[in-house]
Amino acid sequence: MSPETLSKRTLLFVNAAHALDHFVLLIYPTAVIAIAAQTSLSYAELIGLATGAFVAFGLCSLPMGWLSDKFGRRNMLAVFFIGYGLSCLGVASADRPAAFAGWLLVLGVASAIYHPVGSTMLVSHARQLGRDLGVNAVWGNLGAASAAGVTALIAANFGWRFAFILPGLVCLVLGVAFIALVPGDGNPAANHSGKAELIPVNRPKALLAIFAVAVIAGGMTFNITTIALPKVIDERLGLDLPLALIGSLATLVFVFGAATQWLMGRLVDRYTLPALFVGLALFQPLGLALAATTSGAPLLIGLVMTMAAIYGQVVVNDAMVARYVPAQHRAKAFSVRYFLGFTVSGFVVPMLAVLHAQGGFGLVLAGATVFGLIIWCASLAFFFLAQKAPVASTATAEQ
Repeated sequence: MSPETLSKRTLLFVNAAHALDHFVLLIYPTAVIAIAAQTSLSYAELIGLATGAFVAFGLCSLPMGWLSDKFGRRNMLAVFFIGYGLSCLGVASADRPAAFAGWLLVLGVASAIYHPVGSTMLVSHARQLGRDLGVNAVWGNLGAASAAGVTALIAANFGWRFAFILPGLVCLVLGVAFIALVPGDGNPAANHSGKAELIPVNRPKALLAIFAVAVIAGGMTFNITTIALPKVIDERLGLDLPLALIGSLATLVFVFGAATQWLMGRLVDRYTLPALFVGLALFQPLGLALAATTSGAPLLIGLVMTMAAIYGQVVVNDAMVARYVPAQHRAKAFSVRYFLGFTVSGFVVPMLAVLHAQGGFGLVLAGATVFGLIIWCASLAFFFLAQKAPVASTATAEQ
């Protein structure tokens, strides 16, 4: 197989895996509305059962980069497809709280494979870094966007168990196809990803600390909004809507995030990353504050602003890892990035349950606004420190 063909196939499966990663992880937050209607458990009790999944999503991402270096990225992505499919079928078979919690934990471990492994594969096989990052991010966002709508539609017509069974079967089929069509990792030196230049900095430790703060706070706003979105629309829109329509509105909000990711992919190749970081980060606290204090149409506008900023930031953050970290360290860097962002944000689930019980989603969104302000402050600090880097010493990334 030619390197060109291998890269094209790899990118196609990596994009599909990104869509599934976010789709499957967000089935439960919508399905839980239907599950609550069929059981004696409340929304707060049921959503709390997903804590293990979202903590594992981040916690287990740390060793995945190391495992991919040892066993191969292609092999680890195959484990992702098969493991995700089996865990979906496991959740569908659950009928007690302990079973839900256990299978959701397994699902979270499987979901942790994609980001450190898939992101590294993407950068290695990319032909144009910003463009390919943007396209990949859109796939992930469309997975998240369609999760609420598709889950609500399936649950309303066939029951919540089929909302897990059907995606599980898709994962298994794609896993078999991936194993058959992608024989190995390939030779990164054979593609054109070397066009991405490594950006030197004067204060790498300071920039790393600031970036870590932004990643952690960003993980909080990411999980709060993506997990709570269907229920926020259900409670605060001011209309008595059926589940399927609630899911469709949530999907529409996510679509704006996908459009922003496509745009950011183009801008990454044209403008400096610190400048994009500052401009985009400002929309998070503005959108969250608007959503926290309004209802109806203004609420939807605030959610659209927030989702656009959050998902656009994913592209910028991945580009920053690709441009500031040497090629030989990228797998580990992506592992640490997602470990920081997703492990801490995994505790959003119990926090969301407590805040919702005490003050509804007004209090939940107000808390998210605080994290949005932290991200924007971190972006300003990163911008001013990054300006001190000597432009003349820019070197090409070693592939």
